[in-house]
Amino acid sequence: MNVGDEIFGNPKVNPEAFTQAIRRLAGGVSIVTVGFGADRTGLAVKSVTTLDNDPRRILLTIERSHSVSNSIADYRCFGVNILSADQHGLADRFAERSTIAEPARFFGARWKSLVTGAPLLEGALAAIDCTVEEVIERQSHAIVIGRIEAVDLGRWSDPLLYWSGVYRTIRDLETVPFSAVG
Repeated sequence: MNVGDEIFGNPKVNPEAFTQAIRRLAGGVSIVTVGFGADRTGLAVKSVTTLDNDPRRILLTIERSHSVSNSIADYRCFGVNILSADQHGLADRFAERSTIAEPARFFGARWKSLVTGAPLLEGALAAIDCTVEEVIERQSHAIVIGRIEAVDLGRWSDPLLYWSGVYRTIRDLETVPFSAVG
């Protein structure tokens, strides 16, 4: 079966076709942070979106097996740090594939807290401080709904994107031919 042969609603969706479809969805890169002191943990994600505007809420998904998921359940607060294009090195440190142990991932960057005490990145495009409103466990992931307690707007800059398995910028998208991203 070719990737193009997949039909909507087929219960036996080709896993590779699904992976390729999701890789075509560009997303902004954020670091979700939680914990205090030596018990801090974080993860680079592109699975953050707004949920509601009154009251202001945010939604994200995290693999249930990751330490961030457990810490969010324990601490009941977290930070979402939206990265700029020049912060791809920091995103690598917090990527799931990173071999850097916690809390060493936090070293070399400046962190602060606002309302909840969750670690927030100084110099992020924006840092959003949240309390946990609800955690919904579904198969391998937790869907986390956070109530926004505070927002810190950083300098205006191009965002860091993740598309087709690599970090990109908006300017990159203007020059990368679609045939080159498989």
